[in-house]
Amino acid sequence: MTDPQITVLAGGVGAARMLSGIVQVVDPASITAVVNVGDDLELHGLRISPDLDTITYTLAGEINPETGWGLKGESWQAMESLKRYGGISWFGLGDRDLGTHLYRTQRIAEGATLSKVTAEITAAWGLGLRLLPATDDRLRTMITLAGDDADAGLEVSFQEYFVHRQHGVPVAAVRFDGAEQARPGPDVLDALADATQVVIAPSNPVVSIDPVLAVPGIRALLEARREDTIAVSPIVAGAALKGPADRLLRELGHEDTVVGIARLYAPLASTLVIDEADTALAGLVEAEGIRAIVAPTIMSTPQRSAALARIVLADLLDPS
Repeated sequence: MTDPQITVLAGGVGAARMLSGIVQVVDPASITAVVNVGDDLELHGLRISPDLDTITYTLAGEINPETGWGLKGESWQAMESLKRYGGISWFGLGDRDLGTHLYRTQRIAEGATLSKVTAEITAAWGLGLRLLPATDDRLRTMITLAGDDADAGLEVSFQEYFVHRQHGVPVAAVRFDGAEQARPGPDVLDALADATQVVIAPSNPVVSIDPVLAVPGIRALLEARREDTIAVSPIVAGAALKGPADRLLRELGHEDTVVGIARLYAPLASTLVIDEADTALAGLVEAEGIRAIVAPTIMSTPQRSAALARIVLADLLDPS
């Protein structure tokens, strides 16, 4: 019998913490993460992949604890020079972090795919798992703003909304530019089809998981693997632990509770892990057709991440 294989749909900080727990309880070589690239951008002539990098730096133990993104021990001399010249400086790139983007840009200019470059970067950091971009093709999350001001109806990139506007403006719609033409990255469909268990990480369902599902073939395959898929709610007691997931759900007409998450994920997963703070809603979650597991889901330490991973992977770790 082959060793169990785990495939994780991933995007951003929640996924990075989930993966940091999973690598503590199973062999990293058995793990594949299919990662959101809708947040990617081109800036200063550089190819930047924030979710891929956040996961890489977190698993390498090098994430910047002060920001939650970028590398620890950063300096900011390049950004200071850019500000002096009046250049675009709202998207912060530390001096160490710049090396990653310079390398990615160089290799893509030489003809390498994003998947190939990602494998090179993760190998350089000594990571034992696979990180697969959901697609090597251009895919960008675009946000249509709402509200009463002059920007209502304006469509902006995800990073313009999230970083420049600090996700403080209401949203009318989200779309994934390029999704219809995008092809799944190499090995992505195989990783989902061959996985013993699929995990949907506690990432923002609208702008971290949905861009992955928008790549043709991925949602259909996940629906076919529903019985082997478990999701972890990113909403705890009606709020997102980090970022605007709760507000985005409300603004786009979804319920901003674990029940709303259950409705979104019931076609894709047979089980939803919800936090102890939402114990009273477990029955309503299960009324949506998805089994509820109540557990501590706030991954504030590596130990808590590992404990949650053991719950998520319980059927693999103890098949009896």
